[in-house]
Amino acid sequence: MTTTEPTAPDGEVSLTGQRTRLREFVSADGAAAYSIVGDDRVTKFLSFDSRSPAAAQEMIDGAVQRSKSQPRNEFYLAMTQLDDDGLIGFCRLALTGVKAAKLGYAVAAAHWGRGYASDAVSIMLGYAFGSLSLHRVTAAIGPDNAASQAVVEKLGFVREGVLRDHVFTNGAWRDSVLYSLLHDEWAT
Repeated sequence: MTTTEPTAPDGEVSLTGQRTRLREFVSADGAAAYSIVGDDRVTKFLSFDSRSPAAAQEMIDGAVQRSKSQPRNEFYLAMTQLDDDGLIGFCRLALTGVKAAKLGYAVAAAHWGRGYASDAVSIMLGYAFGSLSLHRVTAAIGPDNAASQAVVEKLGFVREGVLRDHVFTNGAWRDSVLYSLLHDEWAT
């Protein structure tokens, strides 16, 4: 059962699932973020190279700043376990076009294989199609990232095709497999 806690008057979002909670980033998340975005095992599947501790802190500070934007066009949320507020990953919904968004997510390598990504993405989709009333959510996933493809397929995403030379990461151009999910296909 996924629950959406009411958005606070200051616009903060907190979403709770069966295994994870998505909350707003705070500046103190920088060091934990580095353990994710500074880890080559994780970033080889992302659309950017591994980051330094300073760049990870900049990423978090930028997310904190953008969360205050009105109107808000990005929901970049920290992923935690239910019983611990420490950062284990992130989930991002970037609004694009009319009633559409791009989905991105990552989990620290130490927490892979425990269902955290599936739970967090499910929570975010509930928010996307519920509170935000979106029509379409897409996810562009590296062709070698079978685990991430399994996450979105399990949640009902449809494979649309391959975006050739979609991102430049780790010194080379990489394709992405494009998936989408429409509001009417979302099984709450």
